[in-house]
Amino acid sequence: MAFLSQILVPSSSSVKIFSIIAVIFLSHNVAAVTPATNKTTRAVFTFGDSIMDTGNNDYIISIAKSNFPPYGRDFVGGKPTGRFSNGKVPSDFAAEIFGVKKILPAYLDPKLQLQDLLTGSVLSLPDQLDLFKKYKSKITAAVGNERTATILAKSISFLSMGSNDLAINYFSTPLRSPHYDIPAYTDLMIESASNFLQELYALGARVIGVVCIPPIGCLPAQRTLNGGIKRACYETANQAAILFNSKLSHLIDSLNERLPEAHLMYMDNYSPLLSLIQNPAQYGFEVVDKGCCGTGDLEFGPLCNKVTPGTCNDVSKYIFWDSFHPTEKAYRILTSISTKEVKI
Repeated sequence: MAFLSQILVPSSSSVKIFSIIAVIFLSHNVAAVTPATNKTTRAVFTFGDSIMDTGNNDYIISIAKSNFPPYGRDFVGGKPTGRFSNGKVPSDFAAEIFGVKKILPAYLDPKLQLQDLLTGSVLSLPDQLDLFKKYKSKITAAVGNERTATILAKSISFLSMGSNDLAINYFSTPLRSPHYDIPAYTDLMIESASNFLQELYALGARVIGVVCIPPIGCLPAQRTLNGGIKRACYETANQAAILFNSKLSHLIDSLNERLPEAHLMYMDNYSPLLSLIQNPAQYGFEVVDKGCCGTGDLEFGPLCNKVTPGTCNDVSKYIFWDSFHPTEKAYRILTSISTKEVKI
């Protein structure tokens, strides 16, 4: 669930923790917004990493690409789209669950039209809040200040943050671990999370679901790199995720008390994925420790390509598509569980 093109490097002036893609969904009836008493969700905003991207990565300089086979082999038309899976990703499913649309185009697609913005698109790149401001400006120009304000007031935002920072920046590269122990690093991540959430609130977001870090130690790549000869889950990484998630829950409670109109919700993504891994047959899976692509041990991005030997035939048996990212089937189940308790 990582985005290697956004691996962080130390900076003496600032520390940017989150590699976040902003995914923007707007309903088809934006131009006919009803009064604020209507409970209908007018927009869904999702901020996340490569699990959320629907193809913006195709249009930026990055070593981590997925716009080639076998990625997308089960997507509409069987074509790769830049989604890091065999098919749809959580952004698509979240938009569908909230009745917006079934497939989201990438914001950086040069063929994108204004109407696409009004019916749903995906924003990307590290400076996501600046792009969100530009997005708001475009919508304001299209429907006016009052309707834009109503859209934001009736929207729900989803944030998925921190997986890259632990799985990649801390446990898979020497960028952070020589400088921070796990408690200190998770404190740094929480500080950045707090700043991000407060900035998002200042831009008008009010209802925000914050998705916690999953059991990253059970990703196939982490099993291979740190799980020993038996490729067990790397429990140090899982415990770091649990520590961060506990701090995140406390942060959400604190912000709800401090921000008068905020409705922030902690969304558990750790337990659902762990349940899939520990009880695969219950969900119709058989393989939990390898991805479908290639050997399933380390392949993802350019290492998962059409000439990679060993790619599975029956992806429905697998929780993971490559060594970092779940399959469309797993994504559908996880998104359904994670959004079930969301209250608008």
